[in-house]
Amino acid sequence: MDVQKIKQRFGIIGNSFGLNRAIDVAFQVAPTDLSVLITGESGTGKESFPQIIHNYSSRKHGKYIPVNCGAIPDGTIDSELFGHEKGSFTGAHDSRKGYFEVADNGTIFLDEVAELPLSTQVRLLRVLESGEFLRVGSSKPQKTNVRVIAATNVDLVRLIEENKFREDLYYRLNTVPIDIPPLKERGGDIYLLFRKFATDFADRYRMPPISLGEEARRILSDYEWPGNVRQLKNITEQLSVIEQERIIIADVLKKYLPDYYPNKLPAIYKNDLVDEKTFTTEREILYKFLFDMKGDLNNLKKLVHEIIDKGADSDQIKNANHLIQNLDQSSPSFINAGNMESPTTNKIEDTDIEDTEEFVEESLSLEDKEIELIRKALDKHNGKRKYAAQELGISERTLYRKIKEYDI
Repeated sequence: MDVQKIKQRFGIIGNSFGLNRAIDVAFQVAPTDLSVLITGESGTGKESFPQIIHNYSSRKHGKYIPVNCGAIPDGTIDSELFGHEKGSFTGAHDSRKGYFEVADNGTIFLDEVAELPLSTQVRLLRVLESGEFLRVGSSKPQKTNVRVIAATNVDLVRLIEENKFREDLYYRLNTVPIDIPPLKERGGDIYLLFRKFATDFADRYRMPPISLGEEARRILSDYEWPGNVRQLKNITEQLSVIEQERIIIADVLKKYLPDYYPNKLPAIYKNDLVDEKTFTTEREILYKFLFDMKGDLNNLKKLVHEIIDKGADSDQIKNANHLIQNLDQSSPSFINAGNMESPTTNKIEDTDIEDTEEFVEESLSLEDKEIELIRKALDKHNGKRKYAAQELGISERTLYRKIKEYDI
């Protein structure tokens, strides 16, 4: 089957390798009954792939039931999935079939599978292993022949470590993994998607389609797109409806991308769920940075010393000593090396440059260093915490916590 024909049938736009690979795997696994786990960030279009698998499988004439596990309350999800008997709980006035019973010989797509309670995970594991399930309030097992496809935007391995997801269920679902690449890794697809969305909205709202100026197009490609395809579609719709000019220039586009930064700085964490580990990692990075700086300064001093030893006039020696003194004065005290005095001959006194640690003039407390760096970043950006956090390479949540912690 041609991948391009699958894209046309299911309305998938893009030519990136990661996307084509995901489509190819979905098509190859479709004729089997293997369980599939689809992973990818929110908004990447994971919901299209279960439909590809179902429609190219022998179950295509059976039911296809998508279930959003995160949208069903914990107290009723067992009833929704497996059904219940009359009187099994308050409000159960009649017996009811669950999705696994209704979808017999078909396919169930469990979206946001990480949201399932542990008790429901046990029930699901039994269905995957033996095809048996129990209605809520019943002791009579029932059989079902259902293909299960699951999707998540959460790192299930981390949830397993936190005892929030069963390891045996993970391996049972993950028989065939399909990973959907985020939009930022599909650079060439971004503009194709924009044009498709712009044309669709022009037809829907009966207006000329919008287009992008050269600089606006560059910004569109450089942006990180944390909301992926869903965010791009929403912004394209906003521009189509709100803007009067049909050619969108860079300054207009930036208004719809409030967190756009031309120069992206590396962030320590992308997920605030692991924010409690931030301090330890920041400390390791800070130590490495300071000691790398120390090594660089020492190497520079030795290089200057070697140049002078090879022969230099008095002015060159004076300039070299002045440079080393400036390095000593501008670096933290524990990085400083012994100062060199200007000689009256072509030979420098104290030819061996030795590092000396100084713990008196300046505090070596990591807390003091963090406070100093945070204050410098805030001063540089006129107190704007969002930009200061970008400068420091940490999340805004972490910066707010440290400002409060250190009473800055």
